[in-house]
Formats: sequence, structure tokens, C-alpha cells
Amino acid sequence: MSSDQPRQRAEKDFKQVMRARDARKAMTEYETQALAVREKMARLKALRLAKEAQEQSEPAARPAKARRTETRRDK
Repeated sequence: MSSDQPRQRAEKDFKQVMRARDARKAMTEYETQALAVREKMARLKALRLAKEAQEQSEPAARPAKARRTETRRDK
């Protein structure tokens, strides 16, 4: 057994622990971002639905656009 093997084993174990720690950190960040996106989507959906409900309940509030029947080219 060479004197370098225990050091190599320790470095290998250390790298493995660091990769596992980095993986947990990355997963936590991913889950946090995913939660923020879902909350934002829910908020925007609620706003959209409220706007649509308001538009359906007040259809006469918007005046109809007048259509031009005769144009210069038609004359």
C-alpha cells in the first residue's frame, strides 16, 4: 500500500460529499424558483379571470365603433 492511497481516498470522499452538497443546493434553488413561477402564474390567472368577468358583466359600457360606410375610393 503506498502512502498516497489514503490521501487519494480522502480527496475522492471529499469530492463526493461536495458534489452531494452542491446537488442539494441546486435542487433547493430549483424548487424555490419553481414555486415563485407557480405563484406568479396563479396571481396572473386570477387577474385575467377577474378582468374577463368584469368585461362580461359590463358589455354595454363600451361604445360600439362607428363603421365608415363610404370611403374616398368608393366615390
